[in-house]
Amino acid sequence: MQGSGAAITDETTPARRWGAAQRLEFIEFRAFWEGAVNRSDLTDQFRVSAPQASSDLAAYKELAPANLAYDASAKRYVASETFTPKLTRPNAEQYLAQLQAWRAGVVELTDAWIGDPPSVEAMPLPARRVEASLLRDLMTAMRESRSVEILYQSMSVVRPDPRWRRVSPHALATDGLRWHLRAFCHEDQLFKDFILSRCRSARNLGMAGAGPSQDADWQAFFGVLLSPNPSLSPGQRAAVVDEYAMPARGELQLSVRRALLYYLKMRLRLDVEGDRPAERPVVVANRADFETALAAARGEVIEAIAETST
Repeated sequence: MQGSGAAITDETTPARRWGAAQRLEFIEFRAFWEGAVNRSDLTDQFRVSAPQASSDLAAYKELAPANLAYDASAKRYVASETFTPKLTRPNAEQYLAQLQAWRAGVVELTDAWIGDPPSVEAMPLPARRVEASLLRDLMTAMRESRSVEILYQSMSVVRPDPRWRRVSPHALATDGLRWHLRAFCHEDQLFKDFILSRCRSARNLGMAGAGPSQDADWQAFFGVLLSPNPSLSPGQRAAVVDEYAMPARGELQLSVRRALLYYLKMRLRLDVEGDRPAERPVVVANRADFETALAAARGEVIEAIAETST
């Protein structure tokens, strides 16, 4: 979500009609999340004139007459108790993601549409820097189905120094903490993961060695069946069912690429040893099949796992 950055007065062209629709969605967004909206919100966000902002507010009132009531003393429109979104589907995860991106300095508040954010704190983590020019070159290789040489710093004990290696990248993946490049390694003749921030440079586009259709672990999906840890109390298990939006039977199935099962295991702390339910509120109900699928994927890329260790 971000504004056009220019005044919009003529709504006849498709681009300008989109601008008007965006401003109406913005009105609804502010009214839903902050309880009120006024002309200055629109003029500041979209750089439109005050008359245009008034026209937009009137247009929204006509579209949803029961949603807003004008507070003359505060000179703003206040969301009614029966406010019902007409143009958007408010999503808590999306709103929190915008807060997180703003707190991390990735986006400005104007890009997130958030007007008056609450106090937000995030656990400081060391940034994993990726050069924009490097990412552009890798994206070019993926878009054109080419190979590329990368200067990669492995964490493998047998490869302690950065060196050039040719890969055929076809996808990006994230485990929530870092980004990976999924690629065919021409040297090792297998598909593996390369941590994006450990790619120091890229050069020399060439012919691809293998395409994504040949990456069996990427193409294959496994259904991970999650359930509350049985060691939790009944009330705690009920809370986990609600927290993870599990169906009534208390199990949630996640369709995960086989190549990403290792990262899922680490991210959900499924690797925690012993019976510590507070640290592992969810467990894998189909654990035997999960471990079999995980072993199959890891067995083909043992070196890749070593290279992607923290």
